[in-house]
Amino acid sequence: MEYNTRKEFNYQLLIRRICLIILDIACMIGASVAALLTRFEFQFSSIPEEFLDVITKYEIYFIIITLLVFLVFRIYSSLWEYAGIEEVFGIILACLLSELFKIGIIAVTWSVMPRSWYVLDVLYLMILIGGSRFVYRMARMRRHNRAFPWRKRKRVMVIGGGEAGRALIAEIQNSQYLNQQVCCIIDDDPAKQGKYIKGIKIVGGRNTIKWNVTRYNIQQIIVTIPSAGAATLRPILDICKETECELLIIPGVYQLVNGEVSVSKLRPVSIDDLLGREEIQVNLDEVMGYVSGKVIMVTGGGGSIGSELCRQLATHHPKQLIIFDIYENNAYDIQQELLRNHPELNLVVLIGSVRDGNRLESIFKKYHPELVYHAAAHKHVPLMEDSPNEAIKNNVLGTYKLVEMADRFHVKKFVQISTDKAVNPTNIMGASKRICEMIIQTYNKRSETEFVAVRFGNVLGSNGSVIPLFKKQIEHGGPVTVTHPDIIRYFMTIPEAVSLVLQAGAYAEGGEIFVLDMGEPVKILDLAKNLIRLSGLKLGQDIEIEFTGLRPGEKLYEELLMDEEGMTDTPNKLIHIGHPIDVDEDKLSYALYVLENAAERETDDMRLIVESVVPTYHPKTRGNI
Repeated sequence: MEYNTRKEFNYQLLIRRICLIILDIACMIGASVAALLTRFEFQFSSIPEEFLDVITKYEIYFIIITLLVFLVFRIYSSLWEYAGIEEVFGIILACLLSELFKIGIIAVTWSVMPRSWYVLDVLYLMILIGGSRFVYRMARMRRHNRAFPWRKRKRVMVIGGGEAGRALIAEIQNSQYLNQQVCCIIDDDPAKQGKYIKGIKIVGGRNTIKWNVTRYNIQQIIVTIPSAGAATLRPILDICKETECELLIIPGVYQLVNGEVSVSKLRPVSIDDLLGREEIQVNLDEVMGYVSGKVIMVTGGGGSIGSELCRQLATHHPKQLIIFDIYENNAYDIQQELLRNHPELNLVVLIGSVRDGNRLESIFKKYHPELVYHAAAHKHVPLMEDSPNEAIKNNVLGTYKLVEMADRFHVKKFVQISTDKAVNPTNIMGASKRICEMIIQTYNKRSETEFVAVRFGNVLGSNGSVIPLFKKQIEHGGPVTVTHPDIIRYFMTIPEAVSLVLQAGAYAEGGEIFVLDMGEPVKILDLAKNLIRLSGLKLGQDIEIEFTGLRPGEKLYEELLMDEEGMTDTPNKLIHIGHPIDVDEDKLSYALYVLENAAERETDDMRLIVESVVPTYHPKTRGNI
């Protein structure tokens, strides 16, 4: 069936080219005759016989040579419905070259033609050949317009009058499958305003977006500024989202470099675009030498952070990558992805829990990991408030057992994934992570292993984060639930979080807590409003926001460092170091013993015990700020 379709297509293409060649032959004859008629003021009887004889005798040679020149210039291989300036120049050069050959033929045959005939002949030939292509293109566009009547086509505003915008407009205009009509262009460059791209006017800068949306009855806005960062895009997108138009955006500058600017590459504007901070760019090639050729273990390797760690580590040629996770489905997914994308990778996927000391011991004995990234943890604040003993068993005791193994088997570096909720914690999850940091800093003093912790805020798109929850609530018609109108959080993307983790391993000297400068915090209420607008809905009409009150253990704002930790910069300037805090080793060791026994007994007093271990832990109940 596929062979027959291809054969039919090739047959149609051959017929089309034959028809085009016949049309061009008629244009060549017409150009020669029209040039003579023009020379003699359109009086056919005034044309000398000798000039008509040249046309009669040598026109066949003129035609053959011109066709050959056209073939050399690939005139018959171009898709004229997508023709641009290159094709126009191709026709001009081909016609000029063919005219030179005509002059040569006339000269070697000792024939004579009026000198003005050569000029007129080439001009008429350019006009007729170019005009025939123009008519063909107009016919295609008219057929496209009939397929999608003007009144039914989506009216589009393009933001960005650069190469990406031009390419996108050309595709929309030429495609017979798109029901869009570009009505106007927005560009902040005053030199471009008032000019036209593909017949579409650049009507003004960003300050005219809302006015022109109303003027042109715009339904869809497409942002085509692939080189712009978040700080540049945010004010433009803030204006656009107030128009209630559908918003689309070209993903990035690499799309333009790779020639991939097209309608198929557009994506909806996401909440990431509105955070207002440039994404942290880390040149990992400069710092990842410590990974190459090493046996690396990632606990929680199937989770949001763990799986991205595995992806980035796999590109830096580890000797062996060990993924350790309790959830077999997550582990299976990242295993299949890595095997597909990195078939050369020595990959080991193991199922088990960090709470199982015997399982950990068997793994360390067999594989002897040199680097350990500890991402396995319970992290959901409200759920851990309801199951505090599980938070201690998994986060604290699991980390303790893993740290013991790392020390015992002489792991080179151990990187603990922590959270800003560990700073002055008000919930059991944050407090458990603070104890993990204390374990890390205590063991670093007496071990050959370099133990460090990496602390960051909320991760966009991770499992259990607020934005996926908002999206699900919007899909179900609402309401969108926000705990408090003033609650704020720091946000970062998963790749940023992983970049921080990997750089921490490079900078680690032991005992540090690494912190990413995440810019200004973001109000959760603003995130909810933006997501509602980006979904094409109107707050208060289509969907509501409901305030549910602070959940147990939840703070209005998160902190990144405790007062006593201080802060110094790394060479990255965007990653900071909190200095180790003195921890009484004997007290901590006894506290861990008490915590383990209490957790195994399923005590009801776990918060009181944790409060005695973490002086900065102050549990809060629902509604307290």
